[in-house]
Amino acid sequence: MDQTLQVRQAAADLVAAFASNDSTRYFACFSEDATFLFHTLPQPLLSRRAYEQLWAQWQAEGFAVLGCQSSNAQVSLQGEVAIFMHDVATRLRINDEELALEERETIVFRRVGERWLACHEHLSVASPA
Repeated sequence: MDQTLQVRQAAADLVAAFASNDSTRYFACFSEDATFLFHTLPQPLLSRRAYEQLWAQWQAEGFAVLGCQSSNAQVSLQGEVAIFMHDVATRLRINDEELALEERETIVFRRVGERWLACHEHLSVASPA
């Protein structure tokens, strides 16, 4: 399988794990030193562990992912790094309220052995069409 397809598959696995609210599978898609920049948070998360702790807190408060669809995916290979960009439509439950979000996301993948692991994720509000 060529590298672009491998990155697309790694991204599809990450999105599928997120969409199914499977935190174990989801976080296994990230390197331990991964960083996260989300428009919903006041500061970046500087490790996978920091995000896992926040995720667990959210879940304890009733957070759940109800679904997530990826579209308009683009992959740019940069040696041992790949940049994956896409639009995401996400349905969440927060405090017994269902939310629908339209966002754009960039995920940077790094080749680790035979796998592509996400090492940075940047989520932003999608611009109106």
